[in-house]
Amino acid sequence: MQVEGLTVRYGPLVALDDVSLRLDPGTVCGLIGMNGSGKSTLFKSVMGLLRADAGRVRIAGHDPAGARRRGIVGYVPQAEAVDWAFPVSVRDVVTMGRYGRLGALRRTRTADRVAVADALARVELTDLADRQIGQLSGGQRKRAFVARGIAQGAEVLLLDEPFAGVDKRSEATMSALLTELAADGCAVLIATHDLHALPALADEAVLLLRRVLLHGPVDEVLRPENLARAFGMDPLEQGRTA
Repeated sequence: MQVEGLTVRYGPLVALDDVSLRLDPGTVCGLIGMNGSGKSTLFKSVMGLLRADAGRVRIAGHDPAGARRRGIVGYVPQAEAVDWAFPVSVRDVVTMGRYGRLGALRRTRTADRVAVADALARVELTDLADRQIGQLSGGQRKRAFVARGIAQGAEVLLLDEPFAGVDKRSEATMSALLTELAADGCAVLIATHDLHALPALADEAVLLLRRVLLHGPVDEVLRPENLARAFGMDPLEQGRTA
């Protein structure tokens, strides 16, 4: 994934200012920044859900719309961005990841059903496959969206605060799974406030405050003098208040 000179404005407010970064296959990258720093705007721009005022995004050589059509990029949004009352099952949500591979009639084939079953098993939701998505716990809902990305065979996976409000089991399951996906060649960008857990999860990190302040190894990005540029506090204090 390549982001070059991305600028996004909401009226007079500059949400992203000349953001550039590269995410290589097989990499887990942590996206760090305070609320309002532009993390969600970056995700939505990469997905093509927001129109940029300047710059461009390329995902495996495609623009965001092309990458979505081909199932190259998967997205796990923040919980508040989803209508949990919508009458779809967990299996339905995961099957949506196969839509780019289906014909006009949206009929699933054996290969699609196998991919969905495998994805559900990998996130430990097989027993809940027929439950309405809103009836799941916060952690289970996040795991369902990760399963959607697995089912579609995404080469790039974006996760916006996936550990916020989830139980420890779900956090451990997702962390292990993201590591496995990266080992298989997937590029993972994950926004998180849990700075203490980041070194065990990510290979590198991006410090964002409307523009990229620093992109490098996790240990370097988490140095107090670097975090102070974005948070004005040290890592331990940030971890307690996040």
